[in-house]
Parts: sequence; structure tokens; C-alpha cells
Amino acid sequence: MTTSRASAGDGISTYKGQERALRADRLGTGGLLLSVLAATAPLMVVAGVMPTTFAVMGIVGQPLLFVVLGVILILFSVGYAEMSRHVHNAGAFYAYISRGLGGTAGASAALVALVAYNALQVGIYGIFGFEVSGLFATYADLEIAWWIPALAAVAAVGALGWLKIDVNAKVLGVLLVIEVALVVIFDIAAVADPAKEGLSLHAFNPDTLTGAGVGTALCFCIAAFLGFEQAPVYAEETSRPHVLVPRVMFLAVGGVAVFFALSSWALTVATGPSAIVGESQQQSAGLLFGLTESRLGGTFTDVLHVLFVTGMFAAMVSFHNVVARYAFAMGREGLLPRAFGRTTDSSGAPGTGSLLQTAVSALVVIAFAVADDKPTGDPTEPVLHLFTWGGNIGALGVILLMAAASFSVVVFFARRGAAGAQAWRLVTSAVAGTALLVIAGYTVKDFDVLVGAGPGSSLSWLLPGIIGAAVLVGLAQGLYLRSRSPEAHARIGLGNEAFQLEKAASS
Repeated sequence: MTTSRASAGDGISTYKGQERALRADRLGTGGLLLSVLAATAPLMVVAGVMPTTFAVMGIVGQPLLFVVLGVILILFSVGYAEMSRHVHNAGAFYAYISRGLGGTAGASAALVALVAYNALQVGIYGIFGFEVSGLFATYADLEIAWWIPALAAVAAVGALGWLKIDVNAKVLGVLLVIEVALVVIFDIAAVADPAKEGLSLHAFNPDTLTGAGVGTALCFCIAAFLGFEQAPVYAEETSRPHVLVPRVMFLAVGGVAVFFALSSWALTVATGPSAIVGESQQQSAGLLFGLTESRLGGTFTDVLHVLFVTGMFAAMVSFHNVVARYAFAMGREGLLPRAFGRTTDSSGAPGTGSLLQTAVSALVVIAFAVADDKPTGDPTEPVLHLFTWGGNIGALGVILLMAAASFSVVVFFARRGAAGAQAWRLVTSAVAGTALLVIAGYTVKDFDVLVGAGPGSSLSWLLPGIIGAAVLVGLAQGLYLRSRSPEAHARIGLGNEAFQLEKAASS
């Protein structure tokens, strides 16, 4: 394979094949939709997030919250989708933000995205290892430490990250379809055999959303949607990104909102609205499995337990792919070492970014495994902390990125003189951005509740401080590049377009 130089002074060698560009035509509508929806982990949400929200916040109207969030995220997607028609870059969030708010803001957003998606992905290893060790104890009478299956999953996910993205999409698709089918079967069974209150629609009554816990409940529920916003990350790997990316985002947001609203309503129907909070507090993550046991039998519940685990695995693969592509985009534009901005020869995957994510995952799991040898009373604390800490740190970062991207849409089209033509999209983006900032404010304010820390705990500011630190370090990097390497700063967010221009200029 031969090499050619970029523009003078750049000093960056590029391979004629695909080294600076992800391979196109890998994903169609179905593959892209399955890749992003896998991150939502439907069973993990229905069995874990929903009972936790009912139990901790005591709010019966969780189904209505999913509807409200669906509306907010549809409003967000209007401008975000339009932006995707103009910008095709694996570093979606930071590329959009840099195009609207400037390269320095883009550099900050890039680091926030890298930290947030890493946190989301690594956090799932904790609950995955815990559940797999539980399956071995239940069905094989074998006691194994949680970190053994967690590290095995790190290796498996890392291996999949080196394969072609369409192969990943097929793996994710099979797991996702089976998972969704089982949840739908439960929903139907709950409606067919409701509790004594019958098919009550009380959970959709706005009166159920009164109280101080609504803001925090929104923080819990918005994490269930994370994944749809990843569609633009794969834009370079689709044949018609200007068509497929917007289509997939709207399908994903609408589908997730309806699916989770109906599934959380089915939980209230199965227990009765008056009992859902108490049952959730008593059974926690066992609520769904107890309800399926009584309605669909032990075999179905056993299968559900297994799919609960495979769904987590699918989510880990999905987030891993996103982190690898953000690292690739950042390496291509000089925000990370240049080695990250290259793809593998065989599959066209961002191999170095995949290795980075695998290494981070392994180090974090090992650190929590060491902590597990020194429990502070509850031996499950390290693994549960890994899940709750990582999930909420990541969710906060993505919420802030969505808010920034919303305002970036407004600035981007205003600067292009298209404010009039895009007026309704700019309004929806501004409304969505404001709503997302409010949710981010509640997330920071109630972080101690989200991670189960006591009032006044240092975790309430240390953990969200990780995202704050990423914001500041990214800004510092952007400012440094602007003063020392203005050409590199100007390239932030341009992705492969910058190198196409360099090639044309040097030819």
C-alpha cells in the first residue's frame, strides 16, 4: 500500500485506501437502526431502570415521563437531523458543535463525548459481571467472581470492535430483536392478566407527576433513550447519510418513546398503579422477573434472565463502537495522537480507537475488582457502584452534549443566512436545548440520589466533576491549538472534508 503526503507542513502521511476515512456503504437503514437501538438495552431498562425509578422517586407516572421525554427528544432531533445533512463526521456531537460554536467548543465537546461514552460503556461491565456470576450460581451451582465474566466480555467486545461494522450490526440485531420480542410478550401478558385495578390509565394522569422527584425521575428516564443520538457517528459508513441518518434518528426516538411508555405502563397494570411503588421498593430489579414467573412460567423467566445479560452485551458493543469512532475522528483532526485516526486494513474499522476503549475498560474493571477484595460491608458495592457511577456520569455528559448541539444548530444556520428558511427548526432546537439544560441542572443537583450516595457526600460533586474537568481540559486544548496551530484548530469538526481539500490543494 502506498502513501502520499498531505499539505505542506502538516507532516501527516495517509494511505490511499481508507486510513483517514471509514468505509462507506457498510450500513443501510436496518443495520444503522439496530446499531443505535442496541445501546438502549430494552431489558436492562425495563428490568432495571423502571423499577428503580418507581422505587426511588415514588412517581407512578413514569409512562407519561417517557412520552414527555420523547417529545423533547423529537424536538431535539429536528435540528440535529437537519445538521446531519450538512455534516458527515464520525465525531458527530463535537463536529456539529464546532461548526456552530467554533473549534474551541468543539474540542471541549470531543473530550466530553469520549469520557461520557467510555463511562456509559464501562459502567455496564459492572452489572453484566454481577448478573453473569448470578446465572452461574443459579444454573451451574458455580461461584465465580463478577470480574471474571466482566473481563471476558471486555475481550469479546474488543474483538468485535475490530470486525466490519455490518458484522457488528448483525450480532446486535439478532440480540435486540429477541429482547424486544420478549418484552412485548410480557406487555401482552400483563394487559391480558391485570391486577385488581384492571387496565388503569392512571399512570398517564398528569397529576402523577407532581412533587419534588419529577426532575430526578427525568434524569433516570432520559438515560433509557441514549443511543438514538449515535446515528450520525456512523454517517461515513452509510451510502446515503443525508437520508438514512435523519430517518433512523426519528424512527429510534419515536420507537423508544412508545415502547418504553407502554412497557412501564404494563408494569403498573401488572401490579396495579397503587402498588407499583411498593412492589418496586420491595423487589427492585426482580420485579419484572417475578411478574413473568406468575404469568408466563419459569422457562420464559429463565430465558428472560439470559436475554437480560445478552442485551447488556449488545449495549456494550454499541457504545464501544461509538467510542472507537470518536477516537478515530479526534485522531484524524489532531485532538488525539495521529495513530487513532487510522482504520485497519482488513475491516476498515477504527482499530486503534477500539484498542483504547478496550484498555480503558480493562483497567477500570481491574480497579473495581481490587476494591471488591476489600468490601466496606456490602460485597456487591464495587460492582453496583461501577454501574451507577459510570451510567450517570455518562448520561450527564451526553445530556450536556445534546444541549450544546441544539444551540449550535441555531448558530450554524443563522451564520449561513438560513435563519428564515430554517426558522421552525431553530425554534425546536432552542426549546429542546433549554429543556435539556434544565434536565442537566436537575442531574447535577440530585446526583447523590442518582448514585445512591448520602446527603452531603463528596460523590455528589466529585463524579459530575469528571465531566466538568473534561469540559475545561477540552477548552484548554482548543485554546492551545488556536494559538499554536491555527490550521489544526480550523480543521476541528471538518473530518475527512479537510483532507479532501488538502489533497486538492496539493495536487
